[in-house]
Amino acid sequence: MKKISFKDFECIMSYDVAKKQDPCIEIEFCVDGCFEYQSSWLGKMIDEETNKSIYWFGLVEDGSQAYDFDSFEQLVNANIFYGKSIKDIWNLVTLLSIDACDVQERLPFYLG
Repeated sequence: MKKISFKDFECIMSYDVAKKQDPCIEIEFCVDGCFEYQSSWLGKMIDEETNKSIYWFGLVEDGSQAYDFDSFEQLVNANIFYGKSIKDIWNLVTLLSIDACDVQERLPFYLG
């Protein structure tokens, strides 16, 4: 489990997923002290129909809180965490994995 700066998060999400063999970024995270969001996901992928990037959240296992966005700004400013955005609560966000890998091991890929 790892905390990273919002700037590093922005850097990860700015990566051109079309350059990856698996054109997707998947981040598992939890919101500290929030029972509902202990295993949530967010990411970025290429929409096969439009060939554009889609940013997404999958907050709960049953899929009832799944959201897609056209931009990073929409993703980070959407008030989906009890009326707050992930940007508002970033200090409570702990990363559990990136691309199904250990956070510390995967960060250098995105941060150089």
